[in-house]
Amino acid sequence: MSGGRRARQLTVISGKGGTGKTTLVAAFASLAQNAVLADCDVDAADLHLILKPEILERQDFTGLRQAEMDRQKCTGCGKCREHCRFGAVSEDFQVILDRCEGCGVCRLVCPAGAVRLEERKAGVAFLSSTRFGPMSHAELEPGGEASGKLVSLVVANARRLAEKEGKNLVIIDGPPGTGCPVIASIGGSDLALVITEPSLSGIHDMERVLAVCEHFRVPAAVCINKHDINDTNTRAVEIWCKSKGLEVVGKIPYNDVTTRAMIAGKTVIELDEGGIQRDVRALWSKVLGRLRS
Repeated sequence: MSGGRRARQLTVISGKGGTGKTTLVAAFASLAQNAVLADCDVDAADLHLILKPEILERQDFTGLRQAEMDRQKCTGCGKCREHCRFGAVSEDFQVILDRCEGCGVCRLVCPAGAVRLEERKAGVAFLSSTRFGPMSHAELEPGGEASGKLVSLVVANARRLAEKEGKNLVIIDGPPGTGCPVIASIGGSDLALVITEPSLSGIHDMERVLAVCEHFRVPAAVCINKHDINDTNTRAVEIWCKSKGLEVVGKIPYNDVTTRAMIAGKTVIELDEGGIQRDVRALWSKVLGRLRS
């Protein structure tokens, strides 16, 4: 970054899993210069399988607070069990942690003041080094809550890394879907690149996630991955995007080199096989153009 300008932020998202989002993010990582990488798919992170980060720092993440009973104060009146809508209080008035949503109603109705809300570890955030530069990522514990808050922490850490190390770009591998983690990952983005595939479910979920981008006023563009598996649906995506004023910045053909690259722990650029390198490089050039405009 020069002149104190903040790093540009690219978030790669998809309305569904399995569209090839992480494969393209890894390819971008190998093509980018002076970038920080972030994996915001905290529920099922897999970018690390390709980038093999060396963990430098760990930070415990506490999600929602959960109830805890003081057995010495508890009188067994049953108010907490009666009012808990999640069935998180057992017959002997113990908190069932995997059911507790931390709403606090048990503490509110307890006449003996025997309930308190305690923060509990829900995951870990990491700062790491990869062969393509620094990386911010995290891991939500099984059953962990507040994944959107953990995504926000990953993004904030990536931005701090960019400022600290003078990087001019943050590339985010966003989570699938349209929920809170996606909203947290696109916040402050200069461009959301939506990866879709020419299937009915792919088109449907692309439309949903683009609606999220529009709602939060995040500029968006579309890439059709495996575009040659269904020419009719690919054309339908192009027509729909044109009607909405959205640019299709790339079309990547199906090629099993992506699977071989992932098995080898490499990006499709590094593996140097197959015919999609040219298309990925062209996509990256278009994305950079959008980020610089």
